[in-house]
Amino acid sequence: MSDKPRLVLTGGGGMVGRNIRAHPTASDWEVLSPTRADLDLTQPQAVADYIAAVKPDLVIHAAGRVGGIHANMANPVAFLDDNTMIGRNVIMGAWRGGVRNLLNLASTCMYPREAENPLREEMILTAPLEPTNEGYALAKIMAMRLCEYIRREDEGAQYKTLIPCNLYGLYDSFDPARSHLVPAIIHKVHEARESGAETVEIWGDGTARREFMFAGDLADAVWTAAGDMAALPGAMNIGLGHDHTINDYYATVADVIGWNGDFTHDLSKPTGMKQKLCSVERQTAWGWSAPTSLRDGIARTYQHYLEQRST
Repeated sequence: MSDKPRLVLTGGGGMVGRNIRAHPTASDWEVLSPTRADLDLTQPQAVADYIAAVKPDLVIHAAGRVGGIHANMANPVAFLDDNTMIGRNVIMGAWRGGVRNLLNLASTCMYPREAENPLREEMILTAPLEPTNEGYALAKIMAMRLCEYIRREDEGAQYKTLIPCNLYGLYDSFDPARSHLVPAIIHKVHEARESGAETVEIWGDGTARREFMFAGDLADAVWTAAGDMAALPGAMNIGLGHDHTINDYYATVADVIGWNGDFTHDLSKPTGMKQKLCSVERQTAWGWSAPTSLRDGIARTYQHYLEQRST
């Protein structure tokens, strides 16, 4: 029997979960991360029974049905229903099972579509959501509110929510059909270097600003929170507090990879939302900031990309 504190981590096979498990502090804990085959999180009794059996000191909830805009628009019922069920089952299973500490990982899609930047936590539920992923956002808001209500009813329950900004990093998907911005750029610029291409095309004018944090830094924030749940605000953004243009991301990737070609802009394609930046006021007051620079994070991610390609 281990004398280490015991953690149940849902979503341990995803990018966030794998970064949490890979962090050095994970070795201080007995980490249990059931796979979907081990535990179906959509089944309330199965979740309750599992938590009652293992009696964790902390639950970190990082699981959920995720997907891009097209998947969210094509399957709104599943994105709302599955994520609502999973969030409810994990949070209520933990609370009814006597777990005193739970860290719920949410998403910036909970913010109103027209919210002013930087996005402050108190803006949630003040205006309509982005329609394309509303179902997913509603499920995440429900989980955050459920944690809040539990704290209100049960003073000793430390049920808190972290709201990460956009992420990139190790264990990301580099498949062009599914990848997000940074891994997509890495793949595109690497292919250009390998093929000897002299130009790489950027959609839109590249001036839209985005905040992307290295996923290992989110893991660092999660483990910092795990060490002192009482000091953590009830809901808190985890971000950089600054952003970069799409052009900046392309230029940094090209510099890391060593590709010296030119970028062209397809102005017939959408530039996208001008900005989506998180306020880090609460995070700064809590005493944490992301340690990894953009260049270092991209260099580590590119190394991981090369390792993935060689296996």
